[in-house]
Amino acid sequence: MITNPNVLKGLIEQGGLLPKEEMLEVFQKKESLNIGIPKEVSFQERRVALVPEAVSLLVSNGHRVKVETGCGEGANFSDNDYSEAGAEVCYDRKEIYSCNLIFKVAPPSELEVDMMTGNQTFISALQISIQPKEVLQKLMKKKITAVAWDYIRDETGVFSVVRTLGEIAGTTSIQVAGELLSCFSSGKGMILGGIAGVQPTEVVIIGAGTVGESASRSALGLGASVKVFDNSLAKLRRLQNDIGSKVFTSILQPKVLAKAIRRADVVIGAIRSPYGKTPCIVSEAMVESMKTGSVIVDVSIDQGGCFETSQVTNHIEPSYIKHGVIHYCVPNIASRVSRTASFALSNIFSPLLLEIGENGGTTELICRNPGFRNGVYIYKGVLTNEVLGKVFDLKYKNIELLIPRI
Repeated sequence: MITNPNVLKGLIEQGGLLPKEEMLEVFQKKESLNIGIPKEVSFQERRVALVPEAVSLLVSNGHRVKVETGCGEGANFSDNDYSEAGAEVCYDRKEIYSCNLIFKVAPPSELEVDMMTGNQTFISALQISIQPKEVLQKLMKKKITAVAWDYIRDETGVFSVVRTLGEIAGTTSIQVAGELLSCFSSGKGMILGGIAGVQPTEVVIIGAGTVGESASRSALGLGASVKVFDNSLAKLRRLQNDIGSKVFTSILQPKVLAKAIRRADVVIGAIRSPYGKTPCIVSEAMVESMKTGSVIVDVSIDQGGCFETSQVTNHIEPSYIKHGVIHYCVPNIASRVSRTASFALSNIFSPLLLEIGENGGTTELICRNPGFRNGVYIYKGVLTNEVLGKVFDLKYKNIELLIPRI
């Protein structure tokens, strides 16, 4: 029998039975962020990434925020508003793009990427259908970590930014339709809704997602008669449950849809494709069958539109008439209510930016937060988005293979 303790210890070690120290997660110290908010230069983009109230919250938590002069003008925020909130107002754009975290609304342009110093975090929208390959390559070359806010999920798995902006677009689409129905907009001179003794306006909504649900809720609130079409029974059922009132719903059957469109005063296109291109749902013949002075609002126009007669318009000349039907096809409909949209974005990103600081930086949050990680399409210069890789024929890697294990 072996009684020597040194011999016993050696045998236990050889057998792998010796208890070892537990490896605990080591948390990084809180990091003070240097956040840059540039002025949007995209055509008719009036939103701003952070409102002064959000800036005040970040500054009070020890972060530094630089804003480009005039960045909030489109949403009716002055430089003085930002200065009083604790932001540094910069007159040189390059100073904004030298910050370690740059946050803006629209996707980056080549000129904006050229001003970046490298090894930074860049947060903005990602519009795959119009994203130039050269911009992606420059971001990769500068070792940028790029995050698409429209791909970030919250703790429930929902694309929170897309949902919020969808709610704004849906509500605004009904308001726009109401304006276009008036006789001063070449419309039928009708009120969108219903009053006692008068037949209510008939509204057809194509798509039962967030935009469609918000549009339905707004139209019903005004007293309109609403019909909703979608190819997903689950979405139609959820819409009925969420709205809490009986709404006509139907699968996209051509004959049923064509009949509804012939009778409609307003048709809202709210279909959204996960593949970046919306299918054409309403043919030109269907549009021709509509009543003169009726209104089409194609919220899906940023993905190509779901009406065969849709053509991209803008906020200066937002509508046109074809086959006697008024068409409104502005891609960036949320910019019409830029102040509301800016507050909505700030409400989502203020806590997220605070979380980045609390976790010790962007890399740490990417490792710990799968919802935020889902929005990353370039990680330290490496493309991590499969769709972008296939669309632009670029090499990509799964981000799970790149991030450190914390």
